[in-house]
Amino acid sequence: MAARYPHPVIAREGWPFLAIALALSLGMNFSLGLAWALPFWLATLFILQFFRDPAREIPDDLQAVLAPADGRIVAVEKARDPYLGREALKISVFMNVFNVHSNRSPVDGTVRQRWYHAGSFLNAALDKASLENERNALWLQTRDGQDVTCVQIAGLLARRILCYVGEGAELERGQRYGFIRFGSRVDVYLPPEAEAKAALGDKVYATESILARLKPHG
Repeated sequence: MAARYPHPVIAREGWPFLAIALALSLGMNFSLGLAWALPFWLATLFILQFFRDPAREIPDDLQAVLAPADGRIVAVEKARDPYLGREALKISVFMNVFNVHSNRSPVDGTVRQRWYHAGSFLNAALDKASLENERNALWLQTRDGQDVTCVQIAGLLARRILCYVGEGAELERGQRYGFIRFGSRVDVYLPPEAEAKAALGDKVYATESILARLKPHG
């Protein structure tokens, strides 16, 4: 299935940072020479790669729960969903500074509720980051009535969680809904009977990788 791509290949969230870095690099290059400007050019390249936001192919499997972020799987476990107060299958994706940081919807569904919590900035790879770090959670309900909670979590370096949807929004699988700057994590809470397809340590890609499959419902 061809990916919808209603956003630029370099995320808009990064344009101010890229413009400042490019201006500084050019200024240093013209005034002091390449040797002095080299650290600024390296910083510009880092910013360019950090804010890349490539198009992705969406799997055809309608029961698939897609990865909401690029990164590494750091948790696949039964856990308590703190937002919906239920037992759930929890799958967590840790993003380092070299991953794409655009966040995309794991399922087709309606945003039933959104929660934001201020918090700490612990290493997002740690389990306690799920409950102690700054975070933004979406309760998504699929068209057949299944509940999926998707939580953006700030990390050690992350200082800004961006979420562009609220209660009542309709999301499609793979649709871009947010962004986290400079290292973070996304937790997904699924119905406990969901079948995990990703394993601890797996490298996943937003939209393209399948985290789990929901059991047919209703």
